[in-house]
Amino acid sequence: MFDLPTLSKKERKRAHDFRQYLLDEGFSMCQYSVYMRFIGSREKTAAFARRIKANVPQWGKVSVLCFTDRQFGTIQTFHNAKPDSSGEKPEQLLLF
Repeated sequence: MFDLPTLSKKERKRAHDFRQYLLDEGFSMCQYSVYMRFIGSREKTAAFARRIKANVPQWGKVSVLCFTDRQFGTIQTFHNAKPDSSGEKPEQLLLF
């Protein structure tokens, strides 16, 4: 999630470019400045966090929150005061 300045045209472009970067990395918009993505392991999460850090605009605030699979699975979403179960279920990788 992030809060980036958007007062000038240059700042709006930086914020837009950061949003586009997140979309290109496979994140989906939860709210205008909150993006999320399921990542299957701590190692991959750390790698994504490093890449995000490398692309953070100079000004503003960016926070990376990590949830366990179980916590992610218990997220409740309401749309127009009704439960919304239309969210995509993350794919699970099975190795054998």
